[in-house]
Amino acid sequence: MGQNPIIGSDCFMKMILAIVSNDDSSNVSRTLTREKYSVTRLATTGGVLMSGNTTLLIGVEDEKVDDVIKIIADNSRKRTKMVPSTASFSAGMYAGMPVQVTVGGATIFVMNVERFEKA
Repeated sequence: MGQNPIIGSDCFMKMILAIVSNDDSSNVSRTLTREKYSVTRLATTGGVLMSGNTTLLIGVEDEKVDDVIKIIADNSRKRTKMVPSTASFSAGMYAGMPVQVTVGGATIFVMNVERFEKA
């Protein structure tokens, strides 16, 4: 059992929550919309760098989850960035030393939807 169908239909729904870099969010959203998926965009901040992200909410039928994940992955790329790190010295002073970190890509969660209605 586990899942309830969409009201008025025989299919099951999933909610895909994808956190993507602001640099990639327009391409991801545009491609999903072009492929006829409805997307809700939320501005979010997070991660170690506290950098800007976009969280995408996409409701899809069960059998379309892999297609949506592929679109997100194909349009989200990892990149490297130099950011200051903090190192402490014995005198208690701090100096920023740049380090290279990987940013971008996508973090994707897929959740069951118990009920879906459009009012």
